[in-house]
Amino acid sequence: MSFYEALRLAAASIFSHKLRSFLTLLGIIFGVATVIVVVSVIEGFNAYVDEKIANIGTNAFSVSKFSVEDFSSVASLNAARRRNKDITRDDLKALKSRGGAIADAGGKSETLADIKYKEETLLNVQLKATTPNIADIEKIEAASGRYFLNIEEEKRKFVCFIGSEIAEKLFPTANPIGKKIKIDGRTFKVVGVGEELGSAFGQSRDMYASIPLSTFLSIYGVRRSISISVTSANPESYEDAIDEARTLMRVRRKLEPSEDDNFGIITPGAINELRDKIFGTIQIAAIGVTSISLIVGGIVIMNIMLVTVTERRKEIGIRKSIGAKQSDIIKQFLLESTTLALVGGAIGVLIAYSIAMLIAILFAIPTALPFLWVTIALIVSSGVGLISGVYPAWKAANLNPIEAMRAE
Repeated sequence: MSFYEALRLAAASIFSHKLRSFLTLLGIIFGVATVIVVVSVIEGFNAYVDEKIANIGTNAFSVSKFSVEDFSSVASLNAARRRNKDITRDDLKALKSRGGAIADAGGKSETLADIKYKEETLLNVQLKATTPNIADIEKIEAASGRYFLNIEEEKRKFVCFIGSEIAEKLFPTANPIGKKIKIDGRTFKVVGVGEELGSAFGQSRDMYASIPLSTFLSIYGVRRSISISVTSANPESYEDAIDEARTLMRVRRKLEPSEDDNFGIITPGAINELRDKIFGTIQIAAIGVTSISLIVGGIVIMNIMLVTVTERRKEIGIRKSIGAKQSDIIKQFLLESTTLALVGGAIGVLIAYSIAMLIAILFAIPTALPFLWVTIALIVSSGVGLISGVYPAWKAANLNPIEAMRAE
């Protein structure tokens, strides 16, 4: 019997009992759909994190009050709050003037503020405070106007750079450049509007206003910790720049060699490690849970295939009596169980894709469906079907044709 003929017979058997075949596949469908949905969300989040890391800037890292490891638990974060000192503008000046492998350094901070223009008020908007060079370090692009200038930072000017969503809400029909808005009751002049960034995890990335860091500190108080974005001169000197920044900060804080850092240096690699630690565990747990569904699905397929063998004893007897070999019978039933599971895997992938798209639309959560995982899901589901069909196929192939033909 040719492979094509065996496949045709398997497909005919499956589609002759559509409802039974579908019910048989529920375990496979559920298992594949669940793991693909989880992977889609995780991959979407990974792509979002990679994009944010890319936006940090070329050869850039951050010096801040907390390290990535401090966020691993509530206890470690509370300990870091007690231990770590604030990052100050003096630290920024020291890093900026360090030279060597360090090319540039820019400061930033943020809080929430109310923004008003005429009768329109936006509550609890993200208010960013940065030095002007952050626009170059973090690749902030202006859709219109410009970012603020060094002279405006030095003179503590009341100027601002707003996100595209704020511009749309406050100035739906007017050009916002040059207009005056109030931020927490203080008047600021709009000098630029940022390019649209979209949303992530249901939160708009365009609802923000940026003001000069010096202006921000003069309003909200200089005794607050800032974050410093640092860039290396080139990719080759990146690790040297990190070492120089760490050494400089330790010297400024008079730390002994045996003492731990009381500040954090956050690199894209550290962010990726934290991401992989968190979502790697979730992914492993999801695969573990769904593997139970696949095992149950495999058991159900085996049970149905055994029932099928019993139902088709006479057919098997006739085929063997007219010359069908044991290998032909085995091939037919293995193909039937494998095809059944493969169809279930394909349905699971389609359902998962639909759910992932629905999640992305309803909750603005980024999703991605890697082709590799689709391939793995289909291979695994086919493998489950193949393994589940071994015993029923062997049993069918070893039926005595005379006894099989007597079956009613």
